[in-house]
Amino acid sequence: MKVLVIGAGTGGLALAQGLSRDGVDVHVFERREDGTVGLPGYGLHLNEAGCAALRECLPPDTWSKIDACAGHAGSSVGFYDHRLRRLTRVGNGNQGARRSIGRLALRDLLLDGLDEQRVHFGKEFERYEQLSAGRVRAHFADGTHVEGDLLVGADAGNSRVRRQYLPHVTRQDTGVLTVSGRSPLTARATAGLPAEILDGTPHSIVPAGPGWMFVCAWRTGTHSGADPARHDDGSYVVWAYVAHHASLPADVTRQTPAALRNLVLSRISTWSPALSTLVGQCDLDSVAPVPLRSMPELTAWPTGNVTLLGDAIHTMTPMAGVGANTALRDAAELRRALAEVATGRRDLVTAVSAYETRMRAYANPAVAASLRNARNAGTTARLPRTAFRTLLRVADRVPPLKRAMFAS
Repeated sequence: MKVLVIGAGTGGLALAQGLSRDGVDVHVFERREDGTVGLPGYGLHLNEAGCAALRECLPPDTWSKIDACAGHAGSSVGFYDHRLRRLTRVGNGNQGARRSIGRLALRDLLLDGLDEQRVHFGKEFERYEQLSAGRVRAHFADGTHVEGDLLVGADAGNSRVRRQYLPHVTRQDTGVLTVSGRSPLTARATAGLPAEILDGTPHSIVPAGPGWMFVCAWRTGTHSGADPARHDDGSYVVWAYVAHHASLPADVTRQTPAALRNLVLSRISTWSPALSTLVGQCDLDSVAPVPLRSMPELTAWPTGNVTLLGDAIHTMTPMAGVGANTALRDAAELRRALAEVATGRRDLVTAVSAYETRMRAYANPAVAASLRNARNAGTTARLPRTAFRTLLRVADRVPPLKRAMFAS
């Protein structure tokens, strides 16, 4: 069995690691020219499911390296009003439950042990072609092609594999947009912020009116890119201002980073001054607008020798914090299914169908939760927001209510 994976992202590389361990002839094709090119975005929180999937797919020594360099993010989330008064905090703070790791660090570790015979950079996928005897051929922009038994689209939200395989499954604009950035984790930038907001767990700032802010500290440790003049060890605070697109300037996606920062500052001018300080001290190169998109509910499709994982099939907003973890779970599930093919217990199509059925069962609730959270964060209606803040305050005083609200 030969498996072709399009995309060297988190899910694609985890799958390749797992299949390689099983002795499967797996090849990853990535359009970027080499593995040293930086990845977009910030760090990742690995939840228990994500960690379990990595342990299952990776050689023990590679998982040990991830375990050693990943931070502990606990299992809590916090909610505060715009004056940084606590609404509630959810979770037990167990430091072993959730890990934090930079995308670049994780990517490098996922490449560990996968040599150039398995990971091919500078290969931009264009289309696939069905051949006889159940084979599939992938075509690339450089005029080359390669054949295999299974093609896996792990090529992110704009997946070309999905576009050809399931053209009716398209991402939807949620109408919600974030302006995100990061600020150095220094005393100057974080002056006035409560210590618990800097503990590495994600926090939501919920005002009475429109808008929402996400804040999370990332302690990445000293690295060569640190700026000693700023006493910056490379750690930072991620922040994201969330609003409905209609409430923002029409040209928001075309504004400069400085203009976007100033837009956020104008929107939070009546909030806690500590939040304005945080945004004002941001690294302008990190500031960008991000329209939030989401997949609709996934329904069954005819299974063949092409399948998908991660954002390529279940793009979700970041508002539930489980996108990368779901991709890792995909990798572990698909690896497990293909192991049955390698050992002769199932044929390929039956095994892939079982994977797709299981994937839809856990991906659909994750997509729905992230979409619901994004819409709640972007609402301009005052009554639902006031009701939500009141409910959080009451739940903070009534533990059984809190457990019921956040049981999932």
